This record gives sequence, C-alpha cells and structure tokens, in this order.
Amino acid sequence: MQQITILGSTGSIGVSTLDVIARHPDRYRVHALTAQNRVAELAAQCAQFLPDIAVVGTAESAQKLQLILRQQGLQTQVEYGEAALCAVASAAQCDCVMAAIVGAAGLAPTLAAARAGKKVLLANKEALVMSGPLLMDAVAASGATLMPIDSEHNAIFQCMPHAYQRSPSQHGIEKILLTASGGPFLKRAVATLDSVTCEEAIAHPKWVMGRKISVDSATMMNKGLEVIEAHWLFGVPASQIEVVIHPQSVVHSMVSYVDGSVLAQLGNPDMRTPIAHALAYPERISSGVAPIDLIQIAQLTFERPDLQRFPCLKLAYDALQAGGSAPAIMNAANEIAVQAFLDRRIGFRVIDQLIARVMDGLPSGPVTDIESVFEQDRCARDAAKSYI
Repeated sequence: MQQITILGSTGSIGVSTLDVIARHPDRYRVHALTAQNRVAELAAQCAQFLPDIAVVGTAESAQKLQLILRQQGLQTQVEYGEAALCAVASAAQCDCVMAAIVGAAGLAPTLAAARAGKKVLLANKEALVMSGPLLMDAVAASGATLMPIDSEHNAIFQCMPHAYQRSPSQHGIEKILLTASGGPFLKRAVATLDSVTCEEAIAHPKWVMGRKISVDSATMMNKGLEVIEAHWLFGVPASQIEVVIHPQSVVHSMVSYVDGSVLAQLGNPDMRTPIAHALAYPERISSGVAPIDLIQIAQLTFERPDLQRFPCLKLAYDALQAGGSAPAIMNAANEIAVQAFLDRRIGFRVIDQLIARVMDGLPSGPVTDIESVFEQDRCARDAAKSYI
C-alpha cells in the first residue's frame, strides 16, 4: 500500500490523481492533501479520502478548514504554510509525492521530497525550469525516483530505452520531438492577437486546465517551459529538442533514433493516463481513460511552430541557451505577466514583450542554492511589476 502526498490536490492534476487513486483502493492511500485557499474543495476531499494531514496557505484558511472537518467528525490534522508543505512532502510516512502546485510556490516542497528520497511525480514544470541543477542533483544524491507527469514528458519517458540515464548519445537518441496542440490561436490572424480576451485565451481546444497554464498554452510559453524541463529530465541539449505542432493532441511526443526509428506514445488527451503510468510504474493499471479510436480520428497532422505567432517559445529557447538563472527570470516574468493579463491590466501580446524586457534587463547568475534562485525570482517579479 503506497502512501501518497498530493501537493495541489484541488487543481486539475490533483483532482485527476485522486480519481486514479480512488480506482485502486487496494494499492494507494492518501497521506496528505494540500491546497492554497480552496478550503471547501479540500474539505470535501478530506471527507472522501481521510488523509492524515491537510495543508493550506494561511492561518485563516487553516482555521476555516479545521472547523469544517471537526463539524464532520474528521480527525485530519490541519497545518499551513511552506514549512508544512515541505514537511508532508518529506514525511517518513509518505512513499510518493505528486508535485502539482503551479508556479514557483511548488519549488521548495518538490525539492524537499527529492532530498528525502521520495518517488516524485513531477507535474510542476517550474521546479525544473527554475532550479534544474538543484533538483537533479538532489534526486541523484538521495536516490529519489523522478517520474514526469506532463503528458509530453511522460510520453518521452515511455519512448526512451529502459533504465535510460540522461545520456542520449549512448542510447542512439538523435532528437526529442515535443508535440504541442498550438492552443486556441493556431489559425487566428497574428494581427488580431492584440485583441485577445481572457475568456478566449483560457478556452483550450483539447485540454481542461487551470487559467494560468491555459494562457501559457495560448502563448506557447507552456511548451517553452517543457523544452527546458525536457533538457533537465533527459539530458538532451536544446539543439536536439524540436517542438512540433500537432493539433489533434493524440501523439503526446516522440523520440527519434539514429537508426531512423521514431517511437511515439499515443492516447486520448486525458492527464489520468500519465498519472496512472507514473503511479504504478513499471506496472500498468487502469486510469479510467478510454482507448483511442484511430479510425474515428482518421488524420494526424504536424507542422512547425511560427515564432512570430509564438514568440514566447523562442524566449524559452533563449533562456535555456543562456543558462544559469535565465530560465528562473523568464518564468517569474511570465507568471507576473500572465496574472496581469488575467486581471485585464495588460493585453495578450504584451505578455511576451514584458518577459523579453525583464530578461534583457536582468543579468543571469549561477544557480547554486535555493536562496539564490528565489532572489533572482524576486528581482524578476519586481522588475515585471515595475514595467507594468
């Protein structure tokens, strides 16, 4: 019986994880659930899954949650704050951590889980984008297991040789082909993107996601973050990571080999598939996802991304090439820019302009410890806010 901690249990990944867990009560038990401020949703999850601990963001939210749980006769312990997140991620009672907190807030508890040698199911891109060297070093030092949850990286993992160890040349790997749906604006006239509304940007044609990641998909910054993530996960340089637009979102990614073979992982666009794969690896368990019907799909298409339409993708490649804290700076500026767009303070096409300005204005430094990462993150956020 695996004991699972879910960081970000009320988000879309957390909800999907609980759905898979509920299908296999003989295999998995929830040790801890965490959410920032969705107290009602978290309380309902606690009532269903009876975790030992629930963690929220603030003391006020903790009081509200504890009151609800006690009224229902539930004995789940309630904690709050970053220290509590790190504690449940590294607790001796926990075997596996789903790292699904969106943004920089997920970095510290994800690192804590890696340093504690846990099986880490990584759905938080920013942990690798901001601190790739730190996280990979922590995994290596502790003997932790790092399983990618993004559908693309999970697909790449499945297409890699068994026991692959971040050495593409030794395994005959020529290139990673990272697929992207193209989001809601793939065919929209570029000249009209200035007038994109929040509602249009979050209406993804294939995936059901949170507001922030939906905007990232619309700008393709989401794919840029995935390029950086793929670099750290698989040890592949930027020159060997190619983004391919695939609107049907059936081929989740591919690996090209020197002998001319290309291996692909296909499936319906449902995050329960990679979650179930990572939870049970190397076994396979039911995820609740229906198999694809290739006859009904009939056609799979691929095209190169247009960097005039998606300048955020180029910014991510630039940050990866620059190295050091450049990806952390880019990520912080993006988080501020996306929130400003969602708050209707800036236009859609200002997002990439703001990120570029912050990246140009702040020098990249070495990533030596988590404190230096957070300092670069803070400086980038301050710069982005001042420009807004």
